[in-house]
Amino acid sequence: MKFRRQYPIGNYIVDFVCLEKSIIIEVDGGQHSENEKDKERDKWLKEEGFMVLRFWNNEVMKNIEGVLEKIRMHCFKHPPLNPLPSREGKDNTRH
Repeated sequence: MKFRRQYPIGNYIVDFVCLEKSIIIEVDGGQHSENEKDKERDKWLKEEGFMVLRFWNNEVMKNIEGVLEKIRMHCFKHPPLNPLPSREGKDNTRH
């Protein structure tokens, strides 16, 4: 799977996104604790079909293996919400 960094979606720029799986990863510092704008943003992104995973900076720095495992689990259990058609015009959804 390919993740893009600092990718624009609507009026927002997300930290990382996997368009294939419609998963967004945000890595936040303490200024994001109980941030109402983040809640509004997450709500809008979810309405657009994205799953948003948020991690704290210190969690990434101190437990990168755990963070990567959580991301991996979500990537493999989360089917694409808007499957892209294949070149033959058939549904490309994996079963």
